[in-house]
Amino acid sequence: MSLAESPMAAGHELISTLGQAVHAVEALFDDARRAVAERVTRDGRTVARVLDREQRAAHGLAWLATYVEALRQLESYAQRLSAAGNFGELEELLVRIGAGEYLAQILGGIPMSQGEIVRLADLGLGPALVAGRINAAIDHLIAYGNTAARRARLVELMRQQNEATVGACGLDDTLDSIREEMRKFAEGQVVPHAQQWHLRNEYIPLDVVGQMSELGVFSLTVPEDYGGMGLGKESMCVVSEELSRGYIGVGSLGTRSEIAAELILGSGTEEQKRKWLPQIASGAVLPTAVFTEPNTGSDLASLKTRAVREGDTFKVYGNKTWITHPVRADLMTLLVRTNPAEKGYRGLSMLLAEKPRGSDADPFPAKGMSGTEIGVLGYRGMKEYEIAFDGFAVKAENLLGGVEGLGFKQLMATFESARIQTAARAVGVAQSALEQGMSYALARVQFGEPIVQFPRVADKLAMMAAEIMIARQLTYHAARQKDSGRRCDLEAGMAKLLAARVAWAAADNAVQIHGGNGFAQEFPVSRILCDARILNIFEGAAEIQAHVIARRLLDGSN
Repeated sequence: MSLAESPMAAGHELISTLGQAVHAVEALFDDARRAVAERVTRDGRTVARVLDREQRAAHGLAWLATYVEALRQLESYAQRLSAAGNFGELEELLVRIGAGEYLAQILGGIPMSQGEIVRLADLGLGPALVAGRINAAIDHLIAYGNTAARRARLVELMRQQNEATVGACGLDDTLDSIREEMRKFAEGQVVPHAQQWHLRNEYIPLDVVGQMSELGVFSLTVPEDYGGMGLGKESMCVVSEELSRGYIGVGSLGTRSEIAAELILGSGTEEQKRKWLPQIASGAVLPTAVFTEPNTGSDLASLKTRAVREGDTFKVYGNKTWITHPVRADLMTLLVRTNPAEKGYRGLSMLLAEKPRGSDADPFPAKGMSGTEIGVLGYRGMKEYEIAFDGFAVKAENLLGGVEGLGFKQLMATFESARIQTAARAVGVAQSALEQGMSYALARVQFGEPIVQFPRVADKLAMMAAEIMIARQLTYHAARQKDSGRRCDLEAGMAKLLAARVAWAAADNAVQIHGGNGFAQEFPVSRILCDARILNIFEGAAEIQAHVIARRLLDGSN
């Protein structure tokens, strides 16, 4: 009996089979890259206007590359667990189901969004070429990976395990301990209150922020020389995931500090590092990122907010929008145009703008600064604002790095970490959705039995679990690449692209499992749905993210 005809393969054989399948789809991706390159490049360089016209093919290439990398990391995950003796039945099912489904989607159509399915024909690959790349390993995993029997067995094991995280994550003991500590904090101090914070649009209480500081949330990746813990980005992923599992607003508080610390550590003067990093690490200073402007979105080269040098002070004029947690922030990383004659990226600079903390009664008690709250569906607990600057003063010594015109370059250097962290937050939100869906499916009785017994409900839970593990492993891989000092903008972008889609799908399916109750505000799953929706938009909308990935794949640039 051939491999493709065999209904079962032992665990070690599964890893070998998956490796053969990965090798085949890597070749398929190379075919697709050449085909798309023929459409959009001239003399080996991507032509922007042509790339824009061929967005479907280019973005489809980005999604195909993401799936191939996801399968690689699924194989790596299985190898690591097997070597450690931890590749049990549950983990094997996650790999089989996930690999089988993603291979089937590669051949049948990858969902870029709910209504946009990209197929290999869209990338210029004909049936004969595709057929020539399909091997017995792919046939086997598609035929015997994501089956009804395996999905049912996975859900049965999930019920027996009764653990929040489905399957071993493949982390070392230190990171597992960090996960446990953060989960205990989230379960005790966040989960019981998150729904009310959301419904009332309340700030996350400062005593909760203080406890996060004591746990080291804000100091994780800050070097020990500057008062931090000196840990890597993988630890940041674990912390962001667990806190966001409790409530995305809590998980995102760490993002504010992570972005600011990375900017200062990577681009600040030694004096700026000594002044700000210990305060950020301790939680004494809460930062916020002030980059986006009305009508610019991802087009940072069009920023208009200007900073005029007057002696030892910059005076800031202009408008910013979608600023998260600015009222209670003490420090703004503020992207401005210091050279009005330079209309592109080179005219931008980054300021470390100090401000007093505000309150609901007096949000911005600073001269030259005012703001209006933006009402949002989800992602609450910090509040979003549009801010107007009219002569707001910033000390000239707080010009990041002490040199004008480097703001865009400085910001770009943080995008890898920001997208990795966003991917981790997405995994946490997806995990929360899975838990809500499973809990409700076990408790809700219809026609004399819990609805988890119905295959259409169990199938949703099984696919949530498999996709969450895929997104988690892709995210951890990006973090490890970052920790190793390698360029990882591709991996970070892929992790964010996939994890955001997985979070939205998980939240949507969890609501569906709840039925009408999923539409009721009293049920936490309604909040999770709102929170999940933003993940496909911020830190680079899915379309922008796919575009950036495609450019890197085609010509190695951003």
